[in-house]
Amino acid sequence: MRLTIIGGGGFRVPLVYRALLTAAGDGSPDRGSEVTLFDSDSTRVAVIARVLTALADGVPGAPRVRVAESLDAAVRDADFVFQAIRVGGTAGRVRDERAALAEGVLGQETVGAGGVLYGLRTIPVALRIAERVRALAPHAWLINFTNPAGMVTEAMASVLGHRVIGICDSPVGLVRRAAWAAGVDPAEVRFGYVGLNHLGWLNSLTHEGRDLLSGLLADDEALAGFEEGRLFGGELLRSLGTLPNEYLHYYYLGRETRRAADAAGGTRGEFLERQQGAFFTEAARDLEHAPALWEKTRLERERTYGAEQRAASGGGERDSRDLVGGGYEHVALDLMRAISGDRRTRLILNVRNAGTVPALPDDAIVETVCEVDAQGAHPVPCLSPGLAELGLMLQLKAVERATIAAASTRSSALARHALTLHPLVDSATTAERLLRNRLAMEPSA
Repeated sequence: MRLTIIGGGGFRVPLVYRALLTAAGDGSPDRGSEVTLFDSDSTRVAVIARVLTALADGVPGAPRVRVAESLDAAVRDADFVFQAIRVGGTAGRVRDERAALAEGVLGQETVGAGGVLYGLRTIPVALRIAERVRALAPHAWLINFTNPAGMVTEAMASVLGHRVIGICDSPVGLVRRAAWAAGVDPAEVRFGYVGLNHLGWLNSLTHEGRDLLSGLLADDEALAGFEEGRLFGGELLRSLGTLPNEYLHYYYLGRETRRAADAAGGTRGEFLERQQGAFFTEAARDLEHAPALWEKTRLERERTYGAEQRAASGGGERDSRDLVGGGYEHVALDLMRAISGDRRTRLILNVRNAGTVPALPDDAIVETVCEVDAQGAHPVPCLSPGLAELGLMLQLKAVERATIAAASTRSSALARHALTLHPLVDSATTAERLLRNRLAMEPSA
């Protein structure tokens, strides 16, 4: 089994490799397989390769690690391709977020103006990768980690069809935390979830046929025991009748989040640029100590994830159980295992709608519960979203599609339209200034 990771110098790549090392049971990918890394930054990929080598030390049958010199060499004849790229690096994220804040609007890398700007920069690169995968590994499955995940997956599906699947760790984290708060093992619950990436709702949660969600929503003490419960509060959650993805904080509590962003004095992108820049600089000087330094840096990254939202709501510290890993690596492993071993598995994924939400086109990418087997991921029937949820989904899908069209055609008019449509961008004039400022801030400008 050949796995290629495009963006192999990414900081979170060791989480994927570590998950491969611990895989066990029927249908698991062959631990004697090969993992190929490709990255445009040779220094970063060398550091990450060293970390992987250390993780594999003493593990029988650990997957071989190699670094490819070109994209074509990396993807040729691969069985699975993981895409985890960051076009423009963390510096690009900083520019996106700062451009939005300068206009008085929110702009996280996947939400609001920041998400649109990041998509405009990323989609052309993702489409070129999709074309090379189709040409050189036509039977491969591409698993997309790259943000904005739903938007990028939808763009790549125009080339790869159902053989591209997007993943995110937010939904599975929400299910896990909700189950813990309800006092049951997350592995034993059934759940319903529907939306778009970073815009979804957990609308059912059961254990052995018993509804857990209604009781959880009514219990302020239980809600205070997990992250999303503290972020949104019992009163809001009961009015919604669902548990929203953490990123809906930008929509339901936008003013508070903006105040917290101002008070923080720095964006998440700026934190990651400093942190990761320091890590890669130090690790490149001393490859022997790169693995220990990576683990220390990873823990700091996990502890500070979502700090802006928690500050806005008084949400406190992250649950220590969420610090083990980002979670997305386990989704990726379960997905790969289900496809390669034809092992039916239920996962929350970004896939083609195929009638799941009748108001959306069948080829629109949605984030929902799927059954996975050797033929891919198949959405399962779910509770229909309410009018308010559907309204947000339709609006954001229009934004996503306008962004894809703008990026594919290099149209500034369509880019401005995409920004204008976004509910977190409050005027067409703001959209025009955002686009003009973004062009001025890009290094090539």
